Amino acid sequence: MARKRPYSFYFFLFLSTLSIAAHAIEPVPEHQDVQVPLGVPDNELPIDGVDSADHREDIDSQQFVTEALGLLNTIRPPPSHSRRKDSTSYWIHQGLYWLQKSLDFLFIANVPTQEEPLNGESRSAPAQMSKTLHEAVHLLMRALSMKNPDAMYLLAEMNFYGNWSHPRNTATAFGFYKELASLTGNSTAQSMLGFMYSTGYGGIIQKDQAKALLYHTFAALSGNARSEMTLAYRYHAGIGAPRNCEEAAFFYKRVADKAMDYYHSGPPGGHYLPRNNHKIVDEIGGTYGVGASVGHTGRASKRNDHNSLSLIDDIIEYLLLLSNKGDLAATQQLAKLYYEGPRGLTRDLRKARDLYFQLAKKMWTKDGKEIKDPSDIVIDVAAKAAGYLGRMYLRGEAVPQDFALARRWFARGLKYSDTNSQYGMAYLYEYGLAGLEKNAEKATKLYKSAAEDDHGAAQVAIGKIFYARGEYPIANKWFELATRHGEVEAYYYLAEINNQGNGRERSCGMATLYFKHVAEKVEALQAPLEWSHRMYKNGNKEAATLGFMMAAEQGYESGQANTAYLLDELKSRFPLDWWRVKRNDALDQELALMYWTRSAKQQNIDSYVKMGDYYLAGIGTEADAEKAAACYTAASEFTQSAQALWNLGWMYENGIGVGQDYHLAKRYYDQALETNAEAYLPVTMSLVKLRARSFWNTISGGTINAIGSDPEPEKKVTVKEWMKRWFSDEKPQYTHNKPGEFADQEGETPNAPQEGDKTHQADPGHEFYGDDDDEFLENMVILALAFSVVILVIYRNWRGQQQRGQPQQRRGPGQAPAQGPGNGHAPAPPPGPAPGFDPRNNPWQVPPPAGA
Repeated sequence: MARKRPYSFYFFLFLSTLSIAAHAIEPVPEHQDVQVPLGVPDNELPIDGVDSADHREDIDSQQFVTEALGLLNTIRPPPSHSRRKDSTSYWIHQGLYWLQKSLDFLFIANVPTQEEPLNGESRSAPAQMSKTLHEAVHLLMRALSMKNPDAMYLLAEMNFYGNWSHPRNTATAFGFYKELASLTGNSTAQSMLGFMYSTGYGGIIQKDQAKALLYHTFAALSGNARSEMTLAYRYHAGIGAPRNCEEAAFFYKRVADKAMDYYHSGPPGGHYLPRNNHKIVDEIGGTYGVGASVGHTGRASKRNDHNSLSLIDDIIEYLLLLSNKGDLAATQQLAKLYYEGPRGLTRDLRKARDLYFQLAKKMWTKDGKEIKDPSDIVIDVAAKAAGYLGRMYLRGEAVPQDFALARRWFARGLKYSDTNSQYGMAYLYEYGLAGLEKNAEKATKLYKSAAEDDHGAAQVAIGKIFYARGEYPIANKWFELATRHGEVEAYYYLAEINNQGNGRERSCGMATLYFKHVAEKVEALQAPLEWSHRMYKNGNKEAATLGFMMAAEQGYESGQANTAYLLDELKSRFPLDWWRVKRNDALDQELALMYWTRSAKQQNIDSYVKMGDYYLAGIGTEADAEKAAACYTAASEFTQSAQALWNLGWMYENGIGVGQDYHLAKRYYDQALETNAEAYLPVTMSLVKLRARSFWNTISGGTINAIGSDPEPEKKVTVKEWMKRWFSDEKPQYTHNKPGEFADQEGETPNAPQEGDKTHQADPGHEFYGDDDDEFLENMVILALAFSVVILVIYRNWRGQQQRGQPQQRRGPGQAPAQGPGNGHAPAPPPGPAPGFDPRNNPWQVPPPAGA
């Protein structure tokens, strides 16, 4: 009789089946036809079984490349695994994913993770290539044997990025790039060599900033936008070269000019610019999480929209609920969100179009007639809908481009002073579209009206008009207003004004910053940020790190912070994947510290704190507690970081990197709590321990500065108080007793007020209310009177001198007044005693001597 198998056998068989199924749905790196990962060495190319290849020796090498591209374009990209959290497939996929991870832990030891060092080898790509990819690679290798540069370029890109699911091999890619740069001077190859030398990516070469600068210079002079950005940032920050504002402005301007050419090459109003220049840590509450990161605590949390990122789904759900109930304002807000596509929400022009048409129907019938007696809310939302619909027809967004229909919708919105309609109609007048003749006067009038209502694009347009007239101060004002709306053209013109010194003193530093902003805002030219974020959401952290690192080398602060975060091994003291074998090598740690440092120099406060952590723990560098304290101090001074303040308190408490001082430690702990109320628990626990240590230090006669009372801050003295004190100090110091108190001349205690004394039953001291103010006013009146008297005396003396000088001027110099008869005046009487004066009656007269 056969032995019955235990139930555990079937249980493990079931788990094994689930493991295989889970592996079958493992995400595959997404197909990219612009940037490519690694290839395979020549001796590993699987060319067996490729038919009709050996007898093509007579075909031109370019034909091989063309056929290879045709085969590569037939490879279907794997489906995207990015799902919304509210979909059932998302939760099914997540459940199977974590089930596969659990089964790996149970049955497979030391499974490698995405946290491994960036050695450039593909870990998620399939080990074998498909037959189609086989043939394409073989054709490219045949073309390469004929020194075809296009084949060399494609193989290098495929080996570096892993496009079309090609296995990645950085060493092979480096060889192809170097040979291509040597043979043809290809700017992309030189740029990639500069990137590898600057980062040491793949571990195949040592970092060499001098060679990196050389290759980037060759590529930039050939017009490569990525190398131009990299060179501009290096000269701006002093990386591998001395700081040089002029060089930085020169290269940033070259990229900004290309950015503006790209922007204007789009539909009317310019290309839509996606916003992928953000940090991945914003979605999880910052580098240190919610409550500890600077951008998510205190005043800083109110100045950004990080917290709203996690709430965007809830906002959409809430607006949908209100819209379904007939709330027109909610419908308008929902349509605007779908049209603009803020962070966290994919832009959906079709939904925006449908919602705007729904709002427009509340105001206009199908034949264009207005509904009678519409309410104010209907007029408001319908006018805005008309402006957006006109814009969509003008640009051809989700509808066929039709200038006539755009004009019709703009005219409807213009009737009710909608700013989008004013701007759109002005645009039609400026360029003579939709059957309108060019009319600069009408265009300017409409632009100005919309600009005064704070329309960003209209402010740029009116600024350009004044700029063309040479009225640079007025143009500068409008451009600065437009920057509040993120208008890229406004930043470009401000950069030109500062770079050329139009209407103001030339400022190379300001011009560089404005050009840098323009270059970074048009991401499509050089930065793979959109691709990097998509790879990160799909779980391919290695590819995401590569893309963010390339953006970081070009000066994107978000790319620097994202790269450092992905390479960081200090995310948590108790990581959830503690059981996995981490293999972060010294290269990853060094790169992480380098990018934390560059991010900190661009005013990322959390990066300053991270720098301090690395110096304190000796990660990526030698341990240096003094540098760690300097980093924490910088983070606490620029923008109050509660984490940095607490760290400084801990360092002063233990005397690490600074002198041990319990009093300063308490002060930093208190400041951490004042900065962030969420730090109450750690600060309280730290203070309890600190007070215990300080008490023991005091009773044991220790030399450490113990906790003492802080001196009260001196109150600022106003001018009025200073004058009051000055006058009161000059007066005699009389004794003023409070009501009911009598100064005892024998030194006894003054008597207290007695019960029944009506004088003291009233408000105590009521008779003294306002005495201080009255004294001050009296003193000021006395000063004013004294000053007036002085002025009057001076004026009287001056008038007297003027009057005495007038007769002298009439007589002329050296002439005396005429005397005697004939001059019209009687002669002056001889001097003598005054009338009525008798010398004999003078009681003070001295008697004459005897015999006189």
